Amino acid sequence: MTEPTSTPKPGNVSKDSKDAQVSIQDEKNPKRWFIGSIDQGTTSTRFLIFDSTGSPIASHQMEFKQMYPHSGWIEHDPVEIVESVNTCIEEATKDFTAKGHSISDIKAIGLSTQRETTVLWDKETGDTVYNAIAWPDTRTQAIVRELKQRHGADKLQDICGLPLSTYPSSLKFTWMFRNVETVRKVYQAGRLVFGTIDSWLLYNLNGKEKNVHVTDVTNASRTMFVNLHTLEYDQTVLDFFDINPKKMKLPKIVPSSDANAFGSIASGSLKGIKITGCLGDQSAALVGQLGFSPGKAKNTYGTGCFLLYNVGEKPVMSTHGLLATVAYHFGRERKPVYALEGSIAVAGSAVQFLRNNFNFIEASHHINDLAATVKDNGGCVFVTAFSGLFAPYWIDDAKGTIFGITQHTEKGHIARATMEATCFQTKAILDAMEKDSGHKLSELKVDGGMSNSDLCMQTQADLIGIPVDRPAMRETTSLGAAIAAGFAVDVWKEFEELKEINSEDHTIFKPQMSKEASKKMFERWERAVEMSRGWLESEHSTRSN
Repeated sequence: MTEPTSTPKPGNVSKDSKDAQVSIQDEKNPKRWFIGSIDQGTTSTRFLIFDSTGSPIASHQMEFKQMYPHSGWIEHDPVEIVESVNTCIEEATKDFTAKGHSISDIKAIGLSTQRETTVLWDKETGDTVYNAIAWPDTRTQAIVRELKQRHGADKLQDICGLPLSTYPSSLKFTWMFRNVETVRKVYQAGRLVFGTIDSWLLYNLNGKEKNVHVTDVTNASRTMFVNLHTLEYDQTVLDFFDINPKKMKLPKIVPSSDANAFGSIASGSLKGIKITGCLGDQSAALVGQLGFSPGKAKNTYGTGCFLLYNVGEKPVMSTHGLLATVAYHFGRERKPVYALEGSIAVAGSAVQFLRNNFNFIEASHHINDLAATVKDNGGCVFVTAFSGLFAPYWIDDAKGTIFGITQHTEKGHIARATMEATCFQTKAILDAMEKDSGHKLSELKVDGGMSNSDLCMQTQADLIGIPVDRPAMRETTSLGAAIAAGFAVDVWKEFEELKEINSEDHTIFKPQMSKEASKKMFERWERAVEMSRGWLESEHSTRSN
């Protein structure tokens, strides 16, 4: 296998020349400026502070507890998430000031969050009434089957862009309403407040007494309550889910970039600094990869894996198993931009599974070294359907299954098969996107934890048959939130001004496998997917609290 190629730094600018450029920039902008970025993900929280070039100057990250009460159930403590954000802000800011920078030079703060994860709280006390149900949770599988038989179910995706599945926030609310007595009582009293993680964090970061209750269009579009064409709550959909807006308060929907809608930090080191950008994490990554033109796409290999494809200013409803969603909306006179999305439930979490459950590796980043101990997967195919299979398959009753194990099988084979599972699903999504859009992608921009593996990215290029482009600075989700915040305070006014942001030291992985070999591997994967169906026991989805 040949080494991937790296793009040179533009123009091979000398240090003296760079210093001169910085000096000129400083004359135009006497004070250097920075933007903070909260990145609240599925398994960890981080806070980064970026400079004007898009380089992170300071950061802090911490994991938080994952709760698995039953098979297929995934919950988070909403209070712990708020605490993790506050801790990351304080620690990163301490690092920032220790390097000689001034807090007064931080112009604004952006927020990026995990999306469909659902939080309910009491508007009188500000206390949550149940744990947050995380986006990969599959306890609603029986409810999904039931609702698919309800009148009007076949019209929902045309309205909101999402299929009935265990994925959207609407189903998580339905489960809580049916199974948690406290939720029903607070709802009937008219005090129940609904939010995704962005709404919950903004409510807390502003101070509960201010009662800030907003969400941006990208997060709102993941609830299944919003009409994708009007970007407002749709009464037909609310009626379908038996939701009375007078009984449950829904957050106000605003653009992703706004100078006032998201409020400001109420306490701590950054007290008073305004929050001016808010995006769902996958939209943030598309922005951070500068995917501002129709036809641009990125794939984020995080806990799950999410491929977004910019389709322009009108939504495209998929007929091949993809989602229609809002890519971003930077407000003012700009129109919202939409995307097709392919969502893979399990990516980096499968690597964590090998680490935590089987002790195959000591740290997740060691997966590349373990996989490199063997020349191929040894005939193993791992369908990592821990939360069923998302796009483009939408198989709710699948469970994780490994095929092809023999006495020859080693840990390295399983490691390879684990990484390949994400690559196979990415190919399936790209095939569907080509059918929906009528265009074949020329390259795929990547980021996220698994993209650090050269072996994984080379495998991805081989399977999809197009180059894979990996930036050196891969905190693109955080960068996207920072960009949204910057547009609201006129740090940037036009997308053209961002063309040099994070543009250096990209690594390009070019396909090296024959089309015949790639096709054979993918056909084996598709056969394994079909064999993984029907393993999820329906009674797991009907447990109540």
